[in-house]
Amino acid sequence: MAEYNILVINPGSTSDEVSFFRGEKLVFHKVVRYSPDDLKAYELEKVTAQYEFRKGLVLGALKENKVELSELHAVIGRGGLLRPIEGGIYAVNEAMLKDLEEGVVGDHPSNLGGILAHNIASMCAASAFIADPVVVDEFEPLARYSGMPENPRISIFHALNQRRVARHAARQLGKPYEDCRLIIMHGGGGISVGAHVGGRVVDVNNGLEGEGPFTPQRSGGVPAGGLIKMCFSGKYTLAEMKLKLKGRGGLVAYTGTSDCLALEKYILTGEVKPNSGLDPSKISREKAKEAVLAMAYQISKEIASMSAVLEGKVDAIVLTGGLAYDQILIPEIKRRVGWIAPVVSYPGGDEMTALRAAAQIGLERPAAVKVY
Repeated sequence: MAEYNILVINPGSTSDEVSFFRGEKLVFHKVVRYSPDDLKAYELEKVTAQYEFRKGLVLGALKENKVELSELHAVIGRGGLLRPIEGGIYAVNEAMLKDLEEGVVGDHPSNLGGILAHNIASMCAASAFIADPVVVDEFEPLARYSGMPENPRISIFHALNQRRVARHAARQLGKPYEDCRLIIMHGGGGISVGAHVGGRVVDVNNGLEGEGPFTPQRSGGVPAGGLIKMCFSGKYTLAEMKLKLKGRGGLVAYTGTSDCLALEKYILTGEVKPNSGLDPSKISREKAKEAVLAMAYQISKEIASMSAVLEGKVDAIVLTGGLAYDQILIPEIKRRVGWIAPVVSYPGGDEMTALRAAAQIGLERPAAVKVY
């Protein structure tokens, strides 16, 4: 097997990750986390306004680790909000770039994954890919019904990491992923809870646009009547309402921060992390804990609803993503849903390794690469 040098870029709503691999060996992995204030200058603009800022981080990481652009064989980015597609590896092409830049499905930092991969790869004649983007759509027909024919439910979720941990859980269960019935919760800046059966994700909440539990940055499924009144009150612009749904909703609206590590430390010890947005004069430790428990409550409700999708036949409930490290949130979720099925945690989201492996396949087997 040839050894390829692969750059992996994973832009998210609360962080950027950059990794460089020589073959399977990780040379460096850099993570930069953002508080709401760090990105405040961009919060009313399209995500493409952050392009130069985030590109500078990637090129800076390469320079810092003495990696030349000429060494790269491929650059792969986290898949963004594209039109619904099947899972797999995709070459970045002009049609994809157009949809990512325009935000045809939605505006999210992951849209920059494909854009950055293409532009950096073009600087050194490398290949540019994305894999298992968030718009992978395998819904059952019944899952599309919303109550409004003109506004059907759509599939937008953390497909890459949900697939990765689902296969890991299947190995632990001793049977093929396709034979497992799993509920996977990925928790980060956004939260998605998917029902996996027959190797497909047949239902999942669209955590990007207001379904499911509230998250560190998103409001989740708010009361529709109240939302309509806010929209037509004259107090808020369209951009401000979008920001309440995604960016300034959820935990940050209740506590002042979307940094769950900082929030956990404040609740457990009273220590306030500088520049986290936490202000003890505005939010007590007791109220901060209540907000985290409320998020666990809503996540648990979403998991229980997916158990109905799987008709109560669930092999395991899997908790993953950055939130799976939380010492307050995770025990509360396990307490509430442990009666459904065994609950296992795979903290973090080793999406960088999963993306590297996808790029390797793309380089070795061009026929496996799909066209958008």
